[in-house]
Amino acid sequence: MPRSLSTPLTRKFGIDFPIVQGPMNGGSTPEMVAAVSNAGGIGALAAANFDVQTMRTKVNAIRSLTTKPFCVNLFVLETPAPTPGEIRDALDRLQPIRAELGLPPAAAPERYCEEFREQLDALIALKAPVASFTFGLLDAASIERLHAAGSLVIGTATNVAEALAWQANGADAICAQGAEAGGHRGTFIGHPDASMIGTLALVPQIVDAVALPVIAAGGIMDGRGIAAALTLGAQAAQLGTAFLMTAESPIHAAWQEKIRLSTDTSTRTTRTFTGRSARGILNDFMLRMGRYEQELPAYPVQHALTTEIRKAAGQANRPEFMSLWAGQAAGMSRRRAEAIPAAELVRVLVAETQAALA
Repeated sequence: MPRSLSTPLTRKFGIDFPIVQGPMNGGSTPEMVAAVSNAGGIGALAAANFDVQTMRTKVNAIRSLTTKPFCVNLFVLETPAPTPGEIRDALDRLQPIRAELGLPPAAAPERYCEEFREQLDALIALKAPVASFTFGLLDAASIERLHAAGSLVIGTATNVAEALAWQANGADAICAQGAEAGGHRGTFIGHPDASMIGTLALVPQIVDAVALPVIAAGGIMDGRGIAAALTLGAQAAQLGTAFLMTAESPIHAAWQEKIRLSTDTSTRTTRTFTGRSARGILNDFMLRMGRYEQELPAYPVQHALTTEIRKAAGQANRPEFMSLWAGQAAGMSRRRAEAIPAAELVRVLVAETQAALA
C-alpha cells in the first residue's frame, strides 16, 4: 500500500500532495500553474515583474483552468533611487556586451521595477488562495489584509532569524530556501554569504525554531529529495528547476539545453545579471562581469539595466549572455526526447516519494 503523503500543510492548503512548483520569474505560466494544481500539488505564478493589469490577466487565466488552490509570488521591494553616477558607471560596464549584440548605447530607464505596494493591493483584491513573498519581510498589517481576503501567506527564509521574523508577523508557512536553490536568493537579514546554508542543514533548524509548517526548497529534483525533506521535518517540498523542463515551460530552448547538459558543478551564484545573488549556469556574462561583482547597483537597478541584453541574447540564440537560472541539482533533470507534462511530473514525483518513504 503506497504511503499517504498528507501533512498538516497539505490539509491546511487544501492540496493532495506536498509538492510546490517554484515561482520562477520567466519560468512559470498560467498553464503550468494550473496543471500542477490540478494534479494535486500547488502551482505558483511569479508575478514580481508584472504590472497590475498583467497580474490580473494571468490570475484570471489560471482561474479559467483550475478551481484548485494556487499561489502568486511577489518580491518585497522598496522603490530604488540610484544616483546618475551609479547608472553611468553600470551602463559603461555593460556597453561592450551591448555592442556585441548589436545594441546601441543605453540610457537610464524611466523606471526600474513595478511599484510593490500597487502589486500588493492588486494581489489582495484578486484574493489568491496563497500568496508568497521573497526578498524582504512583509509587515504584519499587510499580512492581516491578505488573511482578510482569504489568502494564506508563505514567507521565504534563508536563515532561522528570517523564519522567526515571518512567524512574528503572522505568516502561515515558511519556505526554507537552501543554498542549492536556483534563481534569486531571498536573504533579508544578515549578509547573503552568511545565509548560504544547504537545504539539509537549514530545514531541520528552521523546523525546530518555528511553530509553522516548513516547505523545503533547494536542490530537490525527484521523489528521493521530497522524501528527504519530509524526513527532515518539512511538510512539503518546492521544486523549481525540475518544472523548467516540462512541456508547459516557456523558457528559451537554449536555456533548457544548458540544463540538460548540466553536471554537479555547472552552477554558480552571481550578482552580475540583477544586482542580487542568484544561482544560474555559469556562462560568459558571469565571467566577464564577475570582476565588477561588488560594484554593481543592487536589485532591481542592475536587473533593469541588463533586461535589454538578456532579451537580445535570447532573440540571437546567444546563451552566453542569458541569465540561465537553475538549481545546483540541474544535472538531475529528466533527459527525455519529449518534455514531460507538468501534471505527469507531479504524478511521477508522488510515486517516487512513496517508494522512497516505503
